[in-house]
Amino acid sequence: MECTVNWTGALNTRSNMGFVAETGSGHTLMMDGAPDAAKPENGGQNLAPRPMELLLAGAGGCTAYDVVLILKRGRHDVRGCSVKLSADRAEADPKVFTTINMHFTVTGKSLPSLAVERAIAMSHDKYCSASVMLGKTAQITTSFEVLEA
Repeated sequence: MECTVNWTGALNTRSNMGFVAETGSGHTLMMDGAPDAAKPENGGQNLAPRPMELLLAGAGGCTAYDVVLILKRGRHDVRGCSVKLSADRAEADPKVFTTINMHFTVTGKSLPSLAVERAIAMSHDKYCSASVMLGKTAQITTSFEVLEA
């Protein structure tokens, strides 16, 4: 897996801390720093997500993918899956995630709660590389609700 990240600050005077990432699969995404009123030259322009927000989003995408796949493989009629993540970070550098809560909302036809709970646990414990990595510094908790389609 590869990714190239380029600073756009030299090309774009609007954002001093903007970056463009190009993934190995050929996709691009923007990142930007938070504005810094005290030192504008060190801040971004709030034009794109922060890098740490992308880490959190990546973990959400990774685990939601697993949950849907596990439920489909179990021949469950899953129709929707969303996960809301909330996280706290350390006060001092490096400001790693210290806690992460993932709340899943899974929609389907006659989905058993036990199957959803099992899929989330399997993702968290075995399959989601992002969650396993982030779990090295953060206490990760999960919760879920099942909605009838």
